[in-house]
Amino acid sequence: MDKAELMCLYKQMVVIRRMEEKCAELYQQGKIGGFLHLYIGQEAVGVGTVSARRPTDNVITAYRDHGIAVACGMEPKVLLAEMLGKATGCSKGKGGSMHLADKRLHFWGGHAIVGAQIPLGAGIALADKYRKSDAVTLCYFGDGATNIGYFHEAVNLAAVWDLPMVLICENNKYGMGTSVERASAVPEMYLKAAGYGLPAAKVDGMDLLAVRQAAESAIAHARSGKGPYFLEVNTYRFQGHSMGDPQRYRKHEEVKKWEEDDPIGKFENVLLGRKIKQDEIDALDREAEEIIAAAVGFAEESPFPAPEELWSDIYAEA
Repeated sequence: MDKAELMCLYKQMVVIRRMEEKCAELYQQGKIGGFLHLYIGQEAVGVGTVSARRPTDNVITAYRDHGIAVACGMEPKVLLAEMLGKATGCSKGKGGSMHLADKRLHFWGGHAIVGAQIPLGAGIALADKYRKSDAVTLCYFGDGATNIGYFHEAVNLAAVWDLPMVLICENNKYGMGTSVERASAVPEMYLKAAGYGLPAAKVDGMDLLAVRQAAESAIAHARSGKGPYFLEVNTYRFQGHSMGDPQRYRKHEEVKKWEEDDPIGKFENVLLGRKIKQDEIDALDREAEEIIAAAVGFAEESPFPAPEELWSDIYAEA
């Protein structure tokens, strides 16, 4: 990657971090309602994997979707407008935090039911294969979803049908407040792929370039017609499961240890090692701050949906 692309990836991660911090603030002010699941700490996963795809490749994920939406190209102002329930949001203010989507970006959501997006991802990949498209579907899910029936049924059929699909497990060590070790007989998620004959790998999710490289290999495998690939990305959420999480299930020392492995700080060191100057990096930080400040202004000034919008977008023309 050249200097411009490296700096672009860094800026994306910082924009996601600043946006998520602002979302937490807006939630506490009562401007964002419902549930809110922050991506803080996991930025290298979304940015690293999505940056390896082609624009025509599909992306589908769970409810911790803000960072992946931005990585796919969703403007922060549109995302924040959706969070505030405004008509200028990606789903016209009717989806909210857990249901971000934009078909123009081939980003199909944001799904609130644990694991439910995995068979949907398989369906998207099946459609592409049926149409003889060379598109690949990136399907994201958490470690907890690998214990759900949706996961096993979808992975089985993806393998049977050789679907062009990359199954990306964002293993952040906890399913809500339950650790992987307490919920899964197999604590290393990538080993679960063996039961369905899938090739699999695991990668350090706090290392952007490692994630990018692993994603490139996985996508190339799926695009070549060899069927699905399972990628376990080991990461960590620095905040609670959602805004109402008291976080009593993990120790402060554990969180601090992972924070010392911050993916943004690690990648900043990579940039410095590539002879990119500190003042150039600082300029990207300021740009990210300005983007989020402008996005908040746009979202707060945008109108709420009209009452008649309640009846629109219920069905789609076939």
